[in-house]
This record gives sequence, structure tokens and C-alpha cells, in this order.
Amino acid sequence: SSLLVSLFQSCQTGVTQWVAACSGLLQTTAVQGQCRRMLCGIFQRHKAGQFRLSTSCGGLIKANGAITQQKRSFYSTKKHLSAKDSLQPSEEKVGAFTRIIEAMGFTGPLKYSRWKIKVAALRMYTCCVEKTDYEEFFNRCQMPDTLNSWFLVAQLHVWMCLVRMKQEGRTGKYMCRYIVHCMWEDVEQRGKVMGINSVALKEDLRSMVENFYAALFGYDEGILSDDHVLAAALWRNLFNRNCEDPRHLELLVEYVRKQVQHLDALSGEDLLLTGEVSWRPLVESNARSILKPHSPVYNDEGL
Repeated sequence: SSLLVSLFQSCQTGVTQWVAACSGLLQTTAVQGQCRRMLCGIFQRHKAGQFRLSTSCGGLIKANGAITQQKRSFYSTKKHLSAKDSLQPSEEKVGAFTRIIEAMGFTGPLKYSRWKIKVAALRMYTCCVEKTDYEEFFNRCQMPDTLNSWFLVAQLHVWMCLVRMKQEGRTGKYMCRYIVHCMWEDVEQRGKVMGINSVALKEDLRSMVENFYAALFGYDEGILSDDHVLAAALWRNLFNRNCEDPRHLELLVEYVRKQVQHLDALSGEDLLLTGEVSWRPLVESNARSILKPHSPVYNDEGL
């Protein structure tokens, strides 16, 4: 009988422990449920608050936009194909021999013969000089009619041609070298015709070379950035930090943007073979219009 009593007591103790454990489990489950409901409530309130905040900010942005539209509208570049957005050509596949000779400073085989590229480079530079109305630039931008002012306007157009031709791979870069070469030959000849002393002309050419490559970096940064950066580059390099009327800068920013877009629309093959480029007027009634370029005419030899 004592054995039965002890067995009954041990069973009763086990049942009590099991009931206590189950009660703790139920309590834990209940607490977890309460925590879960609390977190869900907090999340819903946070989400509703974010929605109200977004709605308020959206109304504020719309209100600010309406206020901005009431003010004077300044020129801002319209999103179109430009040097920044145009598709860049893939890197040309060249052989080991070409890479070796170009590493030594020589030029490897090109897409077209070198004499054709040199002729096209001369024609392109001629278009920069003869098809640009320098007198209109001097009058509208209030620039003095000097050799230096002529050079500043010419280098702006040469830079735009370099930007376009660098997109044509190794052949285009080779053409860029001769465009710059033609420019320096022309500047030197013009200086001699004007009767400038040879020593002074040599010093002026050295200064022009330094300013030219500095201008290239500034214009490149400007064309790849917004209109503020481009206007700053034009103010430094074209106006020589002397421009009191901001409308002149606005006009030149508009001019550069539309010219780069116009050059991007020209065929690269035609430019490499003929070098013929055209320029849009400095002042247009609809500057944001996109002109359809005319295909040049050349013979079987590419001339």
C-alpha cells in the first residue's frame, strides 16, 4: 500500500509540474500575441503618418512650383541628344603591332587614308573660320575687334568640332590633331600679316597655347554639367572675366548647346570624308528646334 501511495504522489507531482509548464507556455504565447498586436498598431500609425507627411510635402512642392512659374523664366537646356548623352563608340579592336607602334608615338593603320583625313581636317577648320559671323559675335557680346577676340571665338568653334570628332574612334582623334595644327598655322599667318613683331608673336602664341588647353578643360566640364558650369567656363575663357550683362552669357550658353546638338546629328562618316560642318545662327527665333542636317556631296575619292 505504501508503494501505491508513493507512486500516486509522484504522478500527482508530475501532473502539477506539467500543468504549470503549460500555464507558462500559455502566458508566454499571450504576451507574444500582445506584443505582436502592439507592433502592428505602431507600424500602421507610422505608415499613416508617412502618408500624411508625403501628401503635405507634395502639396508644398506643387505650391512652390506654382510660385516659381509666376517668376521670370530663364533659359534651361532641354533634354535632347548631346555630347553628354550620345552613344559613345566602343573601343576599337587593334592588333598587337598597332598597339606597339602607337605606344612608340607612331600612328597605326586608320579607317581612311591619312591624306584624306588631313584634307577633311583642313576643311573643317575652314568651316570654323569662314562660316562664322565674327562681327555679330563682337557686336552682341561687346567684344573688341582684335586678333585675340577673333581667336577666342575661333577656338570655341574648334572645340565643338573636337568634341564631335573624338566620338569617331582613333580616326577621329587623328583628325583632331590636324584640326588644331591648322588652327595654329592660321593664327601665326594672321599675326604676320598684321605686322606683329616676331618676338611678340612668339610670346603671344605661347600664351594662346596655354589658354587654349585650359579652355578645353573648362568647356569639357561645362558641356558635361549644367548651364551654370558652362556659363562660368564661357565667362572665364570667351569673355576674359569681363561680362557685365548676364544676357550675353545666356545667349552663348544657348548657342553652344544647340550647336553641339546639331553637330551630333551629323554623320560621322561624312565628317571624316569631307569635314563639312554648318553652324546655326547666333540668334534664332526658335533656338530649341532641331534642324535636319544636309548630307554633303563628294566624289568617289571622298573629296
